[in-house]
Amino acid sequence: MPAEPASAHAADNANGGASGPLSAPAALRIFSGIQPTGDKHLGNYIGAIRQYVDGQDRGEALYCIVDLHALTAAHDPDALRRSVYDLTALLVAAGLDPTRCLLFRQSDVPEHTELSWILCCLTEVGRLQRMHQFRDKSVAQRELVNAGVLFYPVLQAADVLAYRAHEVPVGEDQREHLELMRDVARRFNSRFGQGGEVLVVPEHRIPEVGARIMDLQEPTRKMSTTGGSEEGTVYVLDEPEIIERKIRRAVTDSGAGIVRGADKPGVSNLIEIMAVARGCTPEEIEAQMASARGYGDLKAAVAQATVEMLAPVRDRYADLRADERALDAILAAGAQRAKAIAAATLTDVRQCVGVGALSAAPSAAIGTVGR
Repeated sequence: MPAEPASAHAADNANGGASGPLSAPAALRIFSGIQPTGDKHLGNYIGAIRQYVDGQDRGEALYCIVDLHALTAAHDPDALRRSVYDLTALLVAAGLDPTRCLLFRQSDVPEHTELSWILCCLTEVGRLQRMHQFRDKSVAQRELVNAGVLFYPVLQAADVLAYRAHEVPVGEDQREHLELMRDVARRFNSRFGQGGEVLVVPEHRIPEVGARIMDLQEPTRKMSTTGGSEEGTVYVLDEPEIIERKIRRAVTDSGAGIVRGADKPGVSNLIEIMAVARGCTPEEIEAQMASARGYGDLKAAVAQATVEMLAPVRDRYADLRADERALDAILAAGAQRAKAIAAATLTDVRQCVGVGALSAAPSAAIGTVGR
Protein backbone atom coordinates (compact mmCIF):
# COMPACT_ATOMS: atom_id res chain seq x y z
CA MET A 1 0.00 0.00 0.00
CA PRO A 2 1.53 3.38 -0.99
CA ALA A 3 0.11 5.13 2.09
CA GLU A 4 1.76 2.84 4.62
CA PRO A 5 5.38 3.97 4.41
CA ALA A 6 4.27 7.58 4.22
CA SER A 7 2.17 7.29 7.35
CA ALA A 8 4.89 5.40 9.19
CA HIS A 9 7.38 8.13 8.40
CA ALA A 10 4.91 10.79 9.45
CA ALA A 11 4.31 9.07 12.74
CA ASP A 12 8.06 8.81 13.39
CA ASN A 13 8.45 12.53 12.80
CA ALA A 14 5.49 13.42 14.99
CA ASN A 15 7.04 11.45 17.83
CA GLY A 16 10.39 13.17 17.57
CA GLY A 17 12.05 10.88 15.02
CA ALA A 18 14.47 12.01 12.35
CA SER A 19 13.02 14.70 10.17
CA GLY A 20 14.51 13.33 6.96
CA PRO A 21 15.95 15.39 4.13
CA LEU A 22 14.24 18.61 5.21
CA SER A 23 16.22 18.88 8.46
CA ALA A 24 19.06 20.80 6.78
CA PRO A 25 18.49 24.27 5.28
CA ALA A 26 18.04 24.18 1.53
CA ALA A 27 19.49 26.58 -1.02
CA LEU A 28 16.00 26.82 -2.52
CA ARG A 29 12.80 26.75 -0.46
CA ILE A 30 9.55 26.28 -2.39
CA PHE A 31 6.10 26.99 -0.96
CA SER A 32 2.62 26.77 -2.39
CA GLY A 33 -0.89 26.53 -1.00
CA ILE A 34 -3.94 24.86 -2.49
CA GLN A 35 -7.62 25.13 -1.55
CA PRO A 36 -9.24 21.89 -0.33
CA THR A 37 -12.72 22.66 -1.64
CA GLY A 38 -13.86 21.79 -5.14
CA ASP A 39 -12.97 18.74 -7.18
CA LYS A 40 -9.52 19.21 -8.70
CA HIS A 41 -9.47 19.46 -12.48
CA LEU A 42 -6.95 19.24 -15.28
CA GLY A 43 -5.98 22.89 -14.88
CA ASN A 44 -5.17 22.36 -11.18
CA TYR A 45 -3.20 19.23 -12.01
CA ILE A 46 -1.10 20.73 -14.79
CA GLY A 47 -0.72 24.23 -13.37
CA ALA A 48 -0.07 23.33 -9.74
CA ILE A 49 0.07 19.68 -8.67
CA ARG A 50 2.61 18.55 -11.26
CA GLN A 51 4.78 21.50 -10.27
CA TYR A 52 4.54 20.41 -6.64
CA VAL A 53 5.78 16.94 -7.51
CA ASP A 54 8.69 18.31 -9.54
CA GLY A 55 9.57 20.73 -6.73
CA GLN A 56 10.49 17.85 -4.43
CA ASP A 57 13.60 17.29 -6.55
CA ARG A 58 14.52 20.95 -6.85
CA GLY A 59 14.65 22.14 -3.25
CA GLU A 60 13.00 22.13 0.17
CA ALA A 61 9.32 21.86 -0.73
CA LEU A 62 6.46 22.93 1.56
CA TYR A 63 2.85 22.46 0.44
CA CYS A 64 -0.09 23.72 2.45
CA ILE A 65 -3.78 22.83 2.26
CA VAL A 66 -5.29 26.26 2.88
CA ASP A 67 -8.50 25.45 4.72
CA LEU A 68 -8.73 28.94 6.27
CA HIS A 69 -8.98 30.46 2.79
CA ALA A 70 -11.97 28.21 2.14
CA LEU A 71 -13.93 30.02 4.87
CA THR A 72 -14.46 33.03 2.60
CA ALA A 73 -17.20 31.10 0.78
CA ALA A 74 -20.35 29.53 2.23
CA HIS A 75 -19.52 25.97 3.22
CA ASP A 76 -20.56 22.95 5.26
CA PRO A 77 -18.08 22.31 8.13
CA ASP A 78 -18.16 18.52 7.79
CA ALA A 79 -17.71 18.77 4.03
CA LEU A 80 -14.72 21.08 4.52
CA ARG A 81 -13.01 18.57 6.80
CA ARG A 82 -13.68 15.76 4.32
CA SER A 83 -12.29 17.86 1.50
CA VAL A 84 -8.97 18.19 3.34
CA TYR A 85 -8.69 14.39 3.42
CA ASP A 86 -9.76 14.20 -0.23
CA LEU A 87 -7.05 16.60 -1.29
CA THR A 88 -4.35 15.05 0.90
CA ALA A 89 -5.01 11.66 -0.67
CA LEU A 90 -5.05 13.17 -4.15
CA LEU A 91 -1.72 14.97 -3.65
CA VAL A 92 -0.03 11.84 -2.34
CA ALA A 93 -1.55 9.80 -5.16
CA ALA A 94 -0.16 12.34 -7.64
CA GLY A 95 3.36 11.86 -6.30
CA LEU A 96 3.90 14.01 -3.21
CA ASP A 97 6.07 12.04 -0.82
CA PRO A 98 5.94 13.15 2.84
CA THR A 99 9.53 11.93 3.25
CA ARG A 100 10.62 14.45 0.59
CA CYS A 101 8.33 17.42 1.26
CA LEU A 102 6.21 19.01 3.96
CA LEU A 103 2.48 18.57 3.46
CA PHE A 104 0.31 20.20 6.11
CA ARG A 105 -2.97 21.93 6.93
CA GLN A 106 -2.93 25.74 7.19
CA SER A 107 -5.13 25.94 10.29
CA ASP A 108 -2.70 23.73 12.23
CA VAL A 109 -0.04 26.48 12.11
CA PRO A 110 -1.39 29.64 13.81
CA GLU A 111 1.64 31.69 12.75
CA HIS A 112 -0.10 32.18 9.38
CA THR A 113 -2.91 34.23 10.88
CA GLU A 114 -0.68 36.19 13.24
CA LEU A 115 1.60 37.25 10.39
CA SER A 116 -1.43 38.04 8.26
CA TRP A 117 -2.64 40.64 10.80
CA ILE A 118 0.79 42.26 10.93
CA LEU A 119 0.95 42.41 7.12
CA CYS A 120 -2.58 43.84 6.96
CA CYS A 121 -1.18 46.85 8.79
CA LEU A 122 1.23 47.37 5.88
CA THR A 123 -1.21 46.83 3.01
CA GLU A 124 -3.30 49.48 1.24
CA VAL A 125 -7.04 48.80 1.27
CA GLY A 126 -7.42 50.50 -2.12
CA ARG A 127 -5.09 48.02 -3.76
CA LEU A 128 -6.97 45.08 -2.29
CA GLN A 129 -10.25 46.50 -3.59
CA ARG A 130 -8.81 46.76 -7.10
CA MET A 131 -7.65 43.15 -7.28
CA HIS A 132 -9.43 41.02 -9.86
CA GLN A 133 -10.35 38.21 -7.47
CA PHE A 134 -12.03 40.62 -5.03
CA ARG A 135 -14.02 42.28 -7.81
CA ASP A 136 -15.09 38.94 -9.29
CA LYS A 137 -16.14 37.49 -5.94
CA SER A 138 -17.91 40.71 -4.99
CA VAL A 139 -20.17 40.19 -7.99
CA ALA A 140 -20.77 36.56 -6.98
CA GLN A 141 -21.50 37.45 -3.34
CA ARG A 142 -23.89 40.36 -3.85
CA GLU A 143 -25.79 39.78 -0.61
CA LEU A 144 -22.72 39.42 1.63
CA VAL A 145 -19.24 40.35 0.51
CA ASN A 146 -17.34 39.31 3.62
CA ALA A 147 -14.12 40.99 4.74
CA GLY A 148 -12.26 37.70 4.27
CA VAL A 149 -12.61 38.07 0.50
CA LEU A 150 -10.93 41.48 0.68
CA PHE A 151 -8.05 40.36 2.92
CA TYR A 152 -7.61 36.94 1.29
CA PRO A 153 -4.43 38.07 -0.59
CA VAL A 154 -2.83 39.24 2.67
CA LEU A 155 -3.32 35.84 4.30
CA GLN A 156 -1.97 34.33 1.09
CA ALA A 157 1.12 36.53 1.45
CA ALA A 158 1.53 35.45 5.08
CA ASP A 159 1.28 31.79 4.04
CA VAL A 160 4.41 32.19 1.92
CA LEU A 161 6.38 34.80 3.83
CA ALA A 162 6.13 32.88 7.11
CA TYR A 163 8.47 30.30 5.58
CA ARG A 164 10.88 32.70 3.90
CA ALA A 165 10.26 30.80 0.69
CA HIS A 166 12.29 31.69 -2.38
CA GLU A 167 9.90 30.38 -4.99
CA VAL A 168 6.14 30.02 -5.40
CA PRO A 169 4.79 27.73 -8.14
CA VAL A 170 1.58 29.40 -9.34
CA GLY A 171 -0.73 29.61 -12.30
CA GLU A 172 -0.84 32.70 -14.49
CA ASP A 173 -3.99 33.91 -12.70
CA GLN A 174 -2.10 34.27 -9.39
CA ARG A 175 0.54 36.68 -10.69
CA GLU A 176 -1.31 39.70 -9.26
CA HIS A 177 -1.40 38.20 -5.77
CA LEU A 178 2.28 37.32 -5.93
CA GLU A 179 3.21 40.88 -6.82
CA LEU A 180 1.28 42.10 -3.75
CA MET A 181 3.17 39.56 -1.66
CA ARG A 182 6.52 40.79 -2.97
CA ASP A 183 5.64 44.43 -2.37
CA VAL A 184 4.49 43.78 1.21
CA ALA A 185 7.71 41.89 1.98
CA ARG A 186 9.79 44.76 0.61
CA ARG A 187 7.76 47.29 2.62
CA PHE A 188 8.21 45.29 5.83
CA ASN A 189 11.97 44.98 5.29
CA SER A 190 12.31 48.66 4.45
CA ARG A 191 10.33 49.80 7.48
CA PHE A 192 11.45 47.31 10.11
CA GLY A 193 14.38 45.27 8.82
CA GLN A 194 17.14 47.72 9.79
CA GLY A 195 19.08 46.77 6.67
CA GLY A 196 18.33 43.04 6.85
CA GLU A 197 15.97 40.85 4.77
CA VAL A 198 13.67 39.66 7.52
CA LEU A 199 11.07 38.49 5.00
CA VAL A 200 12.35 36.91 1.80
CA VAL A 201 10.94 38.44 -1.40
CA PRO A 202 9.81 35.35 -3.35
CA GLU A 203 9.88 34.70 -7.09
CA HIS A 204 7.07 33.07 -9.01
CA ARG A 205 7.40 29.92 -11.09
CA ILE A 206 4.82 29.70 -13.85
CA PRO A 207 5.01 26.66 -16.16
CA GLU A 208 6.02 27.50 -19.72
CA VAL A 209 3.39 25.12 -21.09
CA GLY A 210 -0.04 24.61 -19.51
CA ALA A 211 0.00 27.66 -17.25
CA ARG A 212 -3.61 28.35 -18.17
CA ILE A 213 -5.73 25.37 -19.21
CA MET A 214 -9.00 26.50 -20.74
CA ASP A 215 -12.55 25.18 -20.55
CA LEU A 216 -13.12 22.63 -23.32
CA GLN A 217 -16.54 24.10 -24.13
CA GLU A 218 -15.56 27.75 -23.72
CA PRO A 219 -11.87 27.89 -24.65
CA THR A 220 -11.61 31.62 -24.03
CA ARG A 221 -12.33 31.00 -20.31
CA LYS A 222 -10.08 29.25 -17.80
CA MET A 223 -11.08 25.74 -16.72
CA SER A 224 -12.68 26.19 -13.31
CA THR A 225 -14.47 24.22 -10.63
CA THR A 226 -16.95 27.00 -9.92
CA GLY A 227 -17.26 29.13 -13.03
CA GLY A 228 -16.76 26.63 -15.83
CA SER A 229 -19.03 24.23 -17.69
CA GLU A 230 -19.39 20.64 -16.49
CA GLU A 231 -18.72 19.20 -19.96
CA GLY A 232 -15.77 21.52 -20.43
CA THR A 233 -14.05 20.54 -17.18
CA VAL A 234 -11.94 17.38 -16.95
CA TYR A 235 -11.54 16.28 -13.34
CA VAL A 236 -8.46 14.42 -12.17
CA LEU A 237 -10.56 11.53 -10.88
CA ASP A 238 -12.88 11.29 -13.89
CA GLU A 239 -13.22 7.79 -15.33
CA PRO A 240 -11.42 7.23 -18.66
CA GLU A 241 -14.63 7.07 -20.67
CA ILE A 242 -15.78 10.40 -19.20
CA ILE A 243 -12.46 12.04 -20.07
CA GLU A 244 -12.68 10.68 -23.60
CA ARG A 245 -16.25 11.95 -24.01
CA LYS A 246 -15.45 15.44 -22.76
CA ILE A 247 -12.42 15.81 -25.01
CA ARG A 248 -14.25 14.33 -28.00
CA ARG A 249 -16.91 17.03 -27.56
CA ALA A 250 -14.38 19.85 -27.08
CA VAL A 251 -15.07 23.02 -29.06
CA THR A 252 -12.52 23.59 -31.81
CA ASP A 253 -12.15 26.36 -34.38
CA SER A 254 -12.75 27.16 -38.03
CA GLY A 255 -10.07 26.00 -40.43
CA ALA A 256 -8.42 22.60 -40.61
CA GLY A 257 -4.84 23.30 -39.49
CA ILE A 258 -3.75 21.76 -36.20
CA VAL A 259 -1.64 24.69 -35.10
CA ARG A 260 -1.80 27.20 -32.29
CA GLY A 261 -2.94 30.75 -32.86
CA ALA A 262 -4.77 33.64 -31.26
CA ASP A 263 -7.72 32.89 -33.54
CA LYS A 264 -7.70 29.18 -32.60
CA PRO A 265 -8.20 29.04 -28.81
CA GLY A 266 -9.84 25.60 -28.83
CA VAL A 267 -7.12 23.90 -30.85
CA SER A 268 -4.38 25.76 -28.98
CA ASN A 269 -5.78 24.49 -25.68
CA LEU A 270 -5.85 20.87 -26.88
CA ILE A 271 -2.28 21.13 -28.18
CA GLU A 272 -1.07 22.48 -24.82
CA ILE A 273 -2.84 19.71 -22.90
CA MET A 274 -1.32 17.05 -25.15
CA ALA A 275 2.15 18.60 -24.90
CA VAL A 276 2.06 18.43 -21.10
CA ALA A 277 0.64 14.91 -21.07
CA ARG A 278 3.32 13.63 -23.45
CA GLY A 279 6.15 15.65 -21.93
CA CYS A 280 7.07 17.50 -25.10
CA THR A 281 6.69 20.96 -26.63
CA PRO A 282 3.62 22.33 -28.40
CA GLU A 283 5.75 22.63 -31.55
CA GLU A 284 6.46 18.90 -31.41
CA ILE A 285 2.74 18.17 -31.09
CA GLU A 286 2.02 20.33 -34.14
CA ALA A 287 4.64 18.39 -36.09
CA GLN A 288 3.24 15.04 -34.91
CA MET A 289 -0.28 16.04 -35.96
CA ALA A 290 0.72 17.46 -39.34
CA SER A 291 -0.56 14.35 -41.12
CA ALA A 292 -3.77 14.05 -39.06
CA ARG A 293 -7.02 13.78 -40.96
CA GLY A 294 -8.67 16.50 -38.90
CA TYR A 295 -9.67 17.60 -35.45
CA GLY A 296 -11.09 14.17 -34.68
CA ASP A 297 -7.58 12.69 -34.77
CA LEU A 298 -6.32 15.47 -32.51
CA LYS A 299 -9.08 14.90 -29.97
CA ALA A 300 -8.50 11.14 -29.94
CA ALA A 301 -4.77 11.64 -29.35
CA VAL A 302 -5.38 14.23 -26.60
CA ALA A 303 -7.90 11.96 -24.88
CA GLN A 304 -5.52 9.00 -24.91
CA ALA A 305 -2.61 11.05 -23.58
CA THR A 306 -4.75 12.61 -20.84
CA VAL A 307 -6.18 9.27 -19.69
CA GLU A 308 -2.67 7.81 -19.52
CA MET A 309 -1.36 10.81 -17.58
CA LEU A 310 -4.12 10.69 -14.95
CA ALA A 311 -4.46 6.90 -14.62
CA PRO A 312 -1.75 6.43 -11.93
CA VAL A 313 -3.37 9.10 -9.73
CA ARG A 314 -6.82 7.58 -10.04
CA ASP A 315 -5.47 4.07 -9.39
CA ARG A 316 -3.77 5.06 -6.12
CA TYR A 317 -6.37 7.48 -4.79
CA ALA A 318 -9.05 5.13 -3.41
CA ASP A 319 -6.68 3.15 -1.16
CA LEU A 320 -5.07 6.31 0.17
CA ARG A 321 -8.39 8.05 0.84
CA ALA A 322 -9.70 5.06 2.78
CA ASP A 323 -7.05 5.43 5.50
CA GLU A 324 -7.86 8.72 7.28
CA ARG A 325 -5.56 7.88 10.19
CA ALA A 326 -2.60 7.72 7.82
CA LEU A 327 -3.66 11.01 6.22
CA ASP A 328 -3.97 12.63 9.67
CA ALA A 329 -0.47 11.41 10.53
CA ILE A 330 0.96 12.96 7.37
CA LEU A 331 -0.71 16.31 8.05
CA ALA A 332 0.21 16.34 11.75
CA ALA A 333 3.87 15.58 11.09
CA GLY A 334 3.99 18.17 8.35
CA ALA A 335 2.41 20.80 10.60
CA GLN A 336 4.88 20.10 13.41
CA ARG A 337 7.83 20.70 11.12
CA ALA A 338 6.21 23.66 9.36
CA LYS A 339 5.44 25.32 12.69
CA ALA A 340 9.11 25.17 13.68
CA ILE A 341 10.05 27.13 10.54
CA ALA A 342 7.20 29.63 10.82
CA ALA A 343 7.77 30.20 14.55
CA ALA A 344 11.36 31.26 13.89
CA THR A 345 10.15 33.79 11.31
CA LEU A 346 7.49 35.15 13.67
CA THR A 347 10.02 35.53 16.47
CA ASP A 348 11.99 37.87 14.21
CA VAL A 349 8.88 39.65 12.97
CA ARG A 350 7.60 40.31 16.50
CA GLN A 351 10.96 41.68 17.55
CA CYS A 352 11.06 43.97 14.53
CA VAL A 353 7.58 45.45 15.01
CA GLY A 354 7.80 45.69 18.80
CA VAL A 355 5.25 43.16 20.03
CA GLY A 356 5.75 40.27 22.42
CA ALA A 357 8.76 39.60 24.62
CA LEU A 358 12.11 40.84 23.35
CA SER A 359 14.20 37.97 22.00
CA ALA A 360 17.55 37.44 23.66
CA ALA A 361 19.09 36.16 20.43
CA PRO A 362 17.86 38.01 17.31
CA SER A 363 18.20 36.31 13.97
CA ALA A 364 21.01 37.18 11.61
CA ALA A 365 18.27 38.27 9.20
CA ILE A 366 17.64 41.32 11.37
CA GLY A 367 19.86 44.31 11.36
CA THR A 368 20.28 46.37 14.50
CA VAL A 369 16.74 46.70 15.81
CA GLY A 370 16.06 49.88 17.75
CA ARG A 371 15.39 49.33 21.43
